[in-house]
Amino acid sequence: MTLTLSTISGSPRGWRVLLGMAFKGLTPDIRALQLSSREHKAQPFLSLNPRGTVPVLESDGLVIRDSVAILAWLDRRFPAHPIFGETHAEAAIIWQVAMECRQYLRKAATDFLTPVFFGGISLDDRGTGVWDDLCAAAQVMQAELRFLDDLLGDGRLFLAGAVPSAADALAWPEVRLVQRAAETRPDLMAELGFAELANATEALEAWKDRVFELPGVAATMPGHWTASD
Repeated sequence: MTLTLSTISGSPRGWRVLLGMAFKGLTPDIRALQLSSREHKAQPFLSLNPRGTVPVLESDGLVIRDSVAILAWLDRRFPAHPIFGETHAEAAIIWQVAMECRQYLRKAATDFLTPVFFGGISLDDRGTGVWDDLCAAAQVMQAELRFLDDLLGDGRLFLAGAVPSAADALAWPEVRLVQRAAETRPDLMAELGFAELANATEALEAWKDRVFELPGVAATMPGHWTASD
């Protein structure tokens, strides 16, 4: 069976699927779309997904165009190494954390990281309305990271239990993107309080490293990061 995943390098939603596949020991054929040329908003991609969003998974004529739907289908189609739990209790915890990440963590990351990466904001903007807006977004992002740290604070190895799950697949790209921001814009991120946060969220930092060390996860890293470093 061929699994073809259309995505954009660094897209958090596409990254979710790549992580879920890594957790399950699956390797897709990746169709990399170019964000700069807006391939996801033109044909032939729009024939797969008229909404023009990634990721899209194709498998033997089946087309799935939502990241969480893809993860759920993968778990049914390839039941080994389940990422939505083996019992109803495990499934409830995983789905709850995963949906919280989808709703709250993703929005916080979008609102904060979009201006950090693409807004041209610098320390020279301190004292302006733009800076105030960024600080407010940073506080929401930090609250979401503390929420994840609290989940891990009870001794969990992963966000929903002892094994990696869909919850980790949804959360890890967002957390890793915050780290990327700290790597590429260290002065800005330090001024916004993320250096202190990293020191205060030891469980989250350990989890981030733990996920990265899982088989196949390193291969999911955005290729353009390596090319630009």
